[in-house]
Amino acid sequence: MSSHNNSIKTLLNHAHSKVDEATRRLGELLAGEHACEVKLEMLVQYRHEYRSRFMQAARDGMGPDAWRNYSSFIAKLDEAIHLQQGIVEQSKRLTASGQQQWMHERNRMKAFDALSQRQTAQELRKHNKQEQSISDEHAVKQFRKEEE
Repeated sequence: MSSHNNSIKTLLNHAHSKVDEATRRLGELLAGEHACEVKLEMLVQYRHEYRSRFMQAARDGMGPDAWRNYSSFIAKLDEAIHLQQGIVEQSKRLTASGQQQWMHERNRMKAFDALSQRQTAQELRKHNKQEQSISDEHAVKQFRKEEE
């Protein structure tokens, strides 16, 4: 095996490692994005439930202190939802970036793999040509012996 082929094999192995790492990282990013979305859904659901309780309490009659407490808490939930929406968007951007990185590493690995396959095919053709040449030489020698 030529040193050139060894170099390609080393690059291919390194590229496989990079793809594996990018795949692992992308999995982490996807899981993180999902967790952020679940938290946002929980906050929105909790706000909806709390708002329903507030509306029911308002229908049943409540004092100004209770009104302020409900209103204040709903405002805090709205703020938390807004912040979580920003976190979800940031997480989506990171995931998209991770997907691009994974595709880049995968394409790079495919290129090294194609190069390795071409190199192997070229070495096989060279080997077959040498064997054919040796076989032809042997046949010529046999033919000459028989004619003598």
